[in-house]
Amino acid sequence: MFELSRRNHDHQVNVFNPFREMEELERNFFADPFGHFFDSKDLAEFKTDVTDEGDHYLLEADLPGFDKKDIHLDLNGDMLSIHAERHSRVDEKDQKGKVIRMERSYGSYCRQFNVSEIDTDHIKASYDNGVLKLSMPKREVNLPESRTLEIE
Repeated sequence: MFELSRRNHDHQVNVFNPFREMEELERNFFADPFGHFFDSKDLAEFKTDVTDEGDHYLLEADLPGFDKKDIHLDLNGDMLSIHAERHSRVDEKDQKGKVIRMERSYGSYCRQFNVSEIDTDHIKASYDNGVLKLSMPKREVNLPESRTLEIE
């Protein structure tokens, strides 16, 4: 659809140009032909969902194409780090011109989560069909016991 717009502040009307949209499409295509598909921000992190299941939190992270042995969970104080590394399949055979195009990402990925409210001794992890699941039980809140204070 072509856009006709009116500027009210100076009473000018834009001149209709039927080629403006095609020129903009061409300019955008050749500047970045694959748009957001290769946006480095999207490749730099994996997507996660965290849900409150009452007595525990459930963290689900999409890590398709990773081997279980290449996913590492590390606890450092109140920080949980999830590291995942996907190794490149490009080897000497592929350097001889067999690969025409490579769009799948390879590299190291990491996300960190604050687990200060989690009983970290009882976290359970599983990995199935490209989804890492962490069941993270909530830490019991120890309320101070009730007592009466004397007035001096």
